[in-house]
Amino acid sequence: MSEAAPTPTPKMKAKPAPSAMAPGFEMPNFEFPKFDMPKFEIPPAFRELAEKSASQAKENYEKMKTAAEEATDVLEDTYTTASKGASEYGLKVIEVARANTDAAFDFATEIMGVKSLSEMIELSTAHARKQFETFTAQSKELAALAQKVATDAAEPVKDSVNKAFKKVA
Repeated sequence: MSEAAPTPTPKMKAKPAPSAMAPGFEMPNFEFPKFDMPKFEIPPAFRELAEKSASQAKENYEKMKTAAEEATDVLEDTYTTASKGASEYGLKVIEVARANTDAAFDFATEIMGVKSLSEMIELSTAHARKQFETFTAQSKELAALAQKVATDAAEPVKDSVNKAFKKVA
């Protein structure tokens, strides 16, 4: 009897590399049997439901995308308007401060030329009255400007909300 090397059966694969196994240990490698998966036909009602759901999801995504873009535009408009208004208000405050500083220096110059106490009291009273009137006018002007800035900054938001309600109605 001659010993023949075992021939691999159709289910056996080649041996793994020796470095992957412990010395002297050989493990056969088997393939799993292949089964044909039965083909299932999806019922038309389920297919229609899935298509309808996918269509609605796409529509909702488009609506959300449009709403997000509109909200971004509103925020940009609001920020631009508020920034412009804040700049206008800041410039007005600087103008008011400069006018008040000029008035204070003019008053100080006039006080230096006073020759009597009664003249100083008269000058001080006139300056205080003038400054009170100026302060009142400046306060009204700044309040009106602040209200205009707030109204202008809120306008894009107001328009957006009105547009949204019109879409819903």
